[in-house]
Amino acid sequence: MYIYGLIALQLGGGTPGWLGIAPLIVVVAVLYLLMILPQQRRQKKWQEMLGQLKTGDKVVTSGGLRGTVVALKDDSLHLRVPPDNLRIEVTRASIVSVITPEESAK
Repeated sequence: MYIYGLIALQLGGGTPGWLGIAPLIVVVAVLYLLMILPQQRRQKKWQEMLGQLKTGDKVVTSGGLRGTVVALKDDSLHLRVPPDNLRIEVTRASIVSVITPEESAK
């Protein structure tokens, strides 16, 4: 008897098909809201920051170099790095943040 009940559930009895997919849809929606959407916002904010770079800005690279922007090119920029005022060319993608005057005072 138990076997006949399982066969009946597999043949069409039981829960509708969309209820079986509903948990998967919920998981995908939660992943989108918690992981993908915040990453897209961070990416957009970073792109805006790179677009607003100008000479004289103090920046930090992904390698930890702190310097002042001396010249801008299409996909790179020149930094003046203390203490010897070295001039280094780095890609725009390596810029992590711009140091504000309040942060440099600390």
